[in-house]
Amino acid sequence: MRAMIAVVSMVACGAAMAQDVTADKLGWMSGCWAAAGGEAGSGEQWMAPAGGTLMGMSRTVKNGKTVGWEALHIRDVDGKLAYVAKPHNQPEAAFKLASLEGQHVVFENPQHDFPQRIIYKRDGDQLHARIEGTMKGKAKGIDFPLQKTACPGT
Repeated sequence: MRAMIAVVSMVACGAAMAQDVTADKLGWMSGCWAAAGGEAGSGEQWMAPAGGTLMGMSRTVKNGKTVGWEALHIRDVDGKLAYVAKPHNQPEAAFKLASLEGQHVVFENPQHDFPQRIIYKRDGDQLHARIEGTMKGKAKGIDFPLQKTACPGT
């Protein structure tokens, strides 16, 4: 019984901690990140946190043309930090903070079609982005390795 109470307490503390996290704790994502192995111009750019929000964008370039883009922001949604994505030609979706440990963050939305999980982990000049979930009943994960780069125009 004590073990069960300890587990419930740890889960409750983790959930409370996740609710108290602000966008400022994710400043390590700030900067320009080129898609490893991608065409020039492909990658993500995140502004430094300000006003409780981290704002970003992603772009995919193929054969010299933008074929995909996404407006991104991490902000408070209903009292909890969330990753909010607005991909081109798709509705906006919010993913609530599930965990944050150092420079590793996980956002989740079990009701979303795909992905249900968005993960970022920084390792020096590399930012590892990953999306996970189920698609047509099968588990799927897609990695997006990113390399720190100079921001355009600087």
